[in-house]
Amino acid sequence: MVKLAFHLLLACLALSVSAAPAKLNVVLILADDLGWTDLACFGSDFHETPHLDRLAREGMKFTQNYSACTVCSPTRAALMTGKYPARLHITDWIPGLMPDNPKLLVPDWSKQLPLAETTIAKVFQSAGYRTASIGKWHLGNEEFYPEKHGFDVNIAGLNAGSPPTYFSPWRIKTITDGRDGDYLTDRLGEEAAGLIEKWRDQPFFLYLPHFAVHTPIQGRADLVAQYQQKLKPGLRHKNPAYAAMVESLDTAVGRVLTKLDELKLAERTIVAFTADNGGLITRATTTNAPLRLGKASAYEGGVRVPLIVHWPGVTKPGSVSDTPTITMDLFPTLLEAAGLKPPPATSPTGASGRDGVSLVPLLRGTSKLTRTELFWHYPHHQHYQLGGATPYSAIRSGDFKLIEFFNDLHVELYNLREDLGEARDLAAAQPLRVAELRARLHAWRKEVGAQMPTPNPNYNPAKPEYTPTPPKAKKKGKK
Repeated sequence: MVKLAFHLLLACLALSVSAAPAKLNVVLILADDLGWTDLACFGSDFHETPHLDRLAREGMKFTQNYSACTVCSPTRAALMTGKYPARLHITDWIPGLMPDNPKLLVPDWSKQLPLAETTIAKVFQSAGYRTASIGKWHLGNEEFYPEKHGFDVNIAGLNAGSPPTYFSPWRIKTITDGRDGDYLTDRLGEEAAGLIEKWRDQPFFLYLPHFAVHTPIQGRADLVAQYQQKLKPGLRHKNPAYAAMVESLDTAVGRVLTKLDELKLAERTIVAFTADNGGLITRATTTNAPLRLGKASAYEGGVRVPLIVHWPGVTKPGSVSDTPTITMDLFPTLLEAAGLKPPPATSPTGASGRDGVSLVPLLRGTSKLTRTELFWHYPHHQHYQLGGATPYSAIRSGDFKLIEFFNDLHVELYNLREDLGEARDLAAAQPLRVAELRARLHAWRKEVGAQMPTPNPNYNPAKPEYTPTPPKAKKKGKK
């Protein structure tokens, strides 16, 4: 009798274990320099992105999503920590670049993600997840690589902002070269699919920050030729080499989605796709129209980027949200989706706290966000980009966006609902709104401990801040 009871107890325990729901896998894909309209599902009439279009059809598309900064490293730090770049004091691409004769000197900002920061990878790792970063890191030298920030595996991650070339040998010390002429974006997709296969029986957090579509603009020759044939007057986008890079990025995403389907993991995997800043418009790389300008500018083209989230059984297929969202929101969103809570937020800068809000209510379709404000702080110079910026801060409050430029302290005010292209500055016509938003912006800077630029005692007003150098010759695609 005792033996029978013991076996019944074992059977009950086995049933309870087998009935326990499997942990949700997480795939977070980050594109580099991808413009707001670069995907077909976001308006491109030239680029072909069937896999990301499918992700949007099956998930939720966010039409007013923003990057945390107008350049890459700050956004990547914000994604990892859920904090504004200003709070982290990581406010420019690493290591940044000063003009020859700046009116303002940049603050003493951090050029690495401190090891004391709690990254999203550390939280997943501590919860028993396998974790991997596959692609661009750009958050510090070797002592600050992904392995030091909660990732079990680092493939291709180092402090470089772009690959020397997209064709093997690509000379990236954290990933082996392929066969001569192999394409880097393809390889990263293959590496991701391989890890999913290897970790199929374990919960995983897969971070896939592609180098694409950052310069050098190098597409596979077969795809470049395909898009050259597709060119015709009147298209929004018209750069065949860039279009080829976008399609390769989409194909790499497709490899991940296909592997999830093959292994029957798709139904318990949340997939998020976004970009680190707006599209690069120098030398007609892409266009962000109808948005103003692009990467490195203070305007919408510099910070408005795609966001797609697919959470099977939760997101309504083909749903669209026009709620303003921002990079840091993915930190609490993905953790909440997986049933995890982040530990209390501390900070080496002394400005503790996290800034992202969970998008789970939007993904479930149950309620809206109560947040009404978003902020940007860029105390740096970007003269070498077309439409680049002098140091500035900005606030979006409701439909209105105010930008404060530090060189002369002038402000610009736009109503984004009525003027998406930021063509009509309302600052002079609405002084009360300007005063209100400016005061709120200043209060936020104080709250997060934002660093400010300072006057340059050697500034020569008779000379330009920056003297452009001649552009380099374009590189052609390879096989």
